[in-house]
Amino acid sequence: MIEVGQNLPEATFSLMTDGEMKNPTTTSLFAGKKVALFAVPGAFTPTCSQAHLPGYVALADKLKAKGIDDIICLSVNDAFVMDSWGKASNAEHIVMLADGDGTFTKACGLDMNTEGFGGLRSMRYSMIVDDGVVRVFNLEEGGGFKVSDAETLLGAL
Repeated sequence: MIEVGQNLPEATFSLMTDGEMKNPTTTSLFAGKKVALFAVPGAFTPTCSQAHLPGYVALADKLKAKGIDDIICLSVNDAFVMDSWGKASNAEHIVMLADGDGTFTKACGLDMNTEGFGGLRSMRYSMIVDDGVVRVFNLEEGGGFKVSDAETLLGAL
């Protein structure tokens, strides 16, 4: 599992931008930037939609005022779902990033198998990543939602 002080693994993602599919890489997303990254098990799922994403939407300005260049929401979903979820959640200041096949999530050691419920998914976590290096890492235990919220990440800044 990835740890504080390690570089994020290189991967290619999917992202809808202005109706166009883009395929940014870890390097293009994180190099030379201070990024708040949070991951959710699934778009449109209850905790993710009612608490996790809305917290980052509400605190986006405060995170950016503390030096965060970008806020990225990552899920093992496709880019179309992530784009629709972002629009439905008024998340215009959040990069809604798709790790479609879980390559990045697996390389970080943060994958979980939810069996018939959804298959391969990401664990719930948040990070502060500075120039590709993990500086803060908050991993939720056992399906909880206590340490990966926007308020906790803001407090770490």
